[in-house]
Amino acid sequence: MKLGLQLGYWGAGPIPNAAELVVAAEDAGFDSVFTAESWGSDCYTPLAWWGSQTSRVRLGTAVAQLSARPPTSLAMAALTLDHLSGGRHVIGLGVSGPQVVEGWYGQPFGKPLARTREYVQVVRNVLAREAPVTNDGPHYRLPLADGDGVTGLGKALKPITHPLRADIPIWLGAEGPRNVAQTAEIADGWLAVFYTPRLAGMFDNWLDEGFARPHARRTRADFEIAANAQCVVTDDVGAALERYRPSTALYVGGMGAKEKNFHADLYRRMGYGDVVDEVSRLFLSDRKAEAVAAVPDEMVRETMLVGTRDEVRAQIGQWEAAGVTTLMVTARDVGTIRELAALV
Repeated sequence: MKLGLQLGYWGAGPIPNAAELVVAAEDAGFDSVFTAESWGSDCYTPLAWWGSQTSRVRLGTAVAQLSARPPTSLAMAALTLDHLSGGRHVIGLGVSGPQVVEGWYGQPFGKPLARTREYVQVVRNVLAREAPVTNDGPHYRLPLADGDGVTGLGKALKPITHPLRADIPIWLGAEGPRNVAQTAEIADGWLAVFYTPRLAGMFDNWLDEGFARPHARRTRADFEIAANAQCVVTDDVGAALERYRPSTALYVGGMGAKEKNFHADLYRRMGYGDVVDEVSRLFLSDRKAEAVAAVPDEMVRETMLVGTRDEVRAQIGQWEAAGVTTLMVTARDVGTIRELAALV
């Protein structure tokens, strides 16, 4: 199993010691470093800035939001970073949710599966640089030929800059069965935001459906599964769970609309339906402290690796046996990075 450092997106400001963490991860033998975005910091600027201090680790976005950039713009950023890093970029994409897509980016959220498929294909066409890029699909039409304010003068273009690699890996963030199956069909890897080995069989069924499709890009043998996980080596498991309980409550109750929250849906599939209902009710009633308190220990621990060195080492083995190829950890100190590298 490989290790990746998940720096995530910023809160009120930058991660204070991020540059130190990135260098430590490379020195410790980590395979990759990832950044994310929500509706604050973007993912590409920090990745390029901190990644400039590295020479070996892969540099990935987990995730770049589809609605933040047209696919040609995403491809421009990707080919640029891939050149600057000497071929170390991994494109990680995700659709986000309707609150962010329609509320922040001002774009329609409908048909996320179709949008993702079309987006990925346009990015691949740009990177292939075999012909001027055109697309007849309904979501990202190129050239744009009609509509309010459209001149009709648009021209199909190839990128001026020759991509260093035509096959920059594309990994997709996905949580539901149809989305995961499509990821296995069209992508090079899966970014699993809330993974639990307990449900590996369910995830495998979803993935296998995608691998079995006629034009699947990969097989299980050359497909990457990168799972996010908080990893805490400690004798005080209770304190670690308290530290991450607010995050679980936020994603279940506050990171999505009441009518559509993909994180909540995944936790329902884990068997926490009643808890999700209660946490959502409290969170949406602005009773956040009560919402956090309503999250049980086992729900927090489900997607974590936590315990003594021997316990965490055993848990790493369980995740690897379940099919995870990269463990994307959210370590925020150099000591934890070095300790996890030693365990893996």
